[in-house]
Amino acid sequence: MAEAAINLTRPARRPRDATRAASRAAILEAARRVAARDGARDLSLRGVAAEAGFAPAALYGYFRSKDELLLALAADDLSQLARNMREAGSGLAGAGAAALSLLTGAETMAAASAALPSASGGEAERLFNGRLIAALKALSDASGLPADSRQSQCDVVLVAAALAGLALLARSGRLGALGFSPEEMLQRLDGRFASP
Repeated sequence: MAEAAINLTRPARRPRDATRAASRAAILEAARRVAARDGARDLSLRGVAAEAGFAPAALYGYFRSKDELLLALAADDLSQLARNMREAGSGLAGAGAAALSLLTGAETMAAASAALPSASGGEAERLFNGRLIAALKALSDASGLPADSRQSQCDVVLVAAALAGLALLARSGRLGALGFSPEEMLQRLDGRFASP
């Protein structure tokens, strides 16, 4: 009598888990649409629930607060940011241009920074922090900036902070009002931090 092969590599995903993951993804997509339409700072769980076709109370089974929802959106943006920087090539200039493109168009990162103090070490904050580290690693790898010492890691964080600040200035129109272009600023960053 032949015995059935047992797959020990990973447990089978239960249908309930798949349904929950699909519902969470639908909520995040609805939240992204609401944030694009109304602004991430003005996002409300009630508005997201209506957009997703859920009862408002149902969202609390996925996100305890608006802040957790904003952190989840920002964590998704960080994953996309890391992918874009890895795919951009062309060293710091390419990675920086990819980062600026995404950050200038994504309001969720700025809104999530205001949500971090209230997250108090929960799952949403841990996810956000993990994705932030992955994005910093992608910036390091894509730009050729080493991250093999504390000083080198500081340089990567400085470049990331500069890119985030440039994105905020560009998004608000202040960078142009100051007489600078994103391309000019990226060249300057590249000149200061690019690996030889």
